Amino acid sequence: MKNLWLACFACGIIGLGGCSSVPVERYRAEQPVLDLATYFNGTIDGWGMFQDRSGAVIKRFHVVIDASWQKRDGVDVGTLDESFWWSDGTTSRRVWTITRVDAARYVGLADDVVGVAQGEAAGNALRWRYVLALPVDGRVWNVDFDDWMFLIDDKVMLNRSQMRKFGFALGEVTLSFSKR
Repeated sequence: MKNLWLACFACGIIGLGGCSSVPVERYRAEQPVLDLATYFNGTIDGWGMFQDRSGAVIKRFHVVIDASWQKRDGVDVGTLDESFWWSDGTTSRRVWTITRVDAARYVGLADDVVGVAQGEAAGNALRWRYVLALPVDGRVWNVDFDDWMFLIDDKVMLNRSQMRKFGFALGEVTLSFSKR
């Protein structure tokens, strides 16, 4: 029995190694170039859905983002104030504070984000990784988010997020942004 457990554990570890994703550098030559301070400036509408790991759509939503950037001590700092309207009639709000670290890297904070979100941009893409404190049935789960955003043109951006807990897929969020 012990050998069976070890074999299953080893297969699981090897299987997780295959879960590595494409590096953001893959998109370096893609146009138009995504600059967060340019795209997330003003009002942006988003429409999306959450699907569980089987692919069933659990919730749909509309989000309105009021975004602005300013220089603080010579560093670009953005505020993204997100208001969500969910298909079940509930509402929620998240306010991000995003800081540009250098030409390709960003960090972000929000009340329901555990620790610091890490972002890396190249070409038209941004990979945004963070842990979200997600309320589910009266409990809070810390869920790993792996967001990929792709700028399509100066008005439209697409976003796909994978949600995981302990390395296991929980679901995906698909989102389309349109800048007003």
